[in-house]
Amino acid sequence: MTTLEIAEEDRLRADFYNFLGLLLAGPPDQMVLDQCAGLGGDETDLGQAIATMSRVAKASKPQTVVREFNALFIGLGRGELLPYASYYLTGFLNEKPLAQLRSDMVVRGITRAQNVYEPEDNIASLMEMMAGMIVGRFGAPATLEAQKTFWAKHIGPWAGHFYSDLEAAKNSVFYASVGTAGRVFMDIEREAFRMTA
Repeated sequence: MTTLEIAEEDRLRADFYNFLGLLLAGPPDQMVLDQCAGLGGDETDLGQAIATMSRVAKASKPQTVVREFNALFIGLGRGELLPYASYYLTGFLNEKPLAQLRSDMVVRGITRAQNVYEPEDNIASLMEMMAGMIVGRFGAPATLEAQKTFWAKHIGPWAGHFYSDLEAAKNSVFYASVGTAGRVFMDIEREAFRMTA
């Protein structure tokens, strides 16, 4: 079996998608907060967003971030934000965008994790799917065209709005910095995919 080489730039993209997915799948524990605190940035918009996330992570305690996560995404009845493509695109949960995603998942050999009970169109799962496609977790690494198609259909139309909402949410402190990093990263991806047209 031959191993396909993944370009360093693509591996870094996949790593950042995975990182966002990890932070949005559940509240980070002390180890993940420490990893966030150890990140460094640069003068780019994404670098500055990462540096801000690092500073906020240094000042954050796991129990505080758990309360923040619960207020944002779980709440009593529902959280402040509903991080699902169906909700952002139609105003309702479990709608056509979820059905379309499930169909595309089958075609790409992507299966739902057995320990995950949320609809597959949640932001954390979509970030993880994109990372997996880039590095070949579901078979061969997806071509740039396949990545662009998946992104344009399932992530691009709404993820930037979600990340902006996360930045501005009243219960957002640590997650405001995650929102900024996610929004800036989505802008970078949008522009990169536009340039491949």
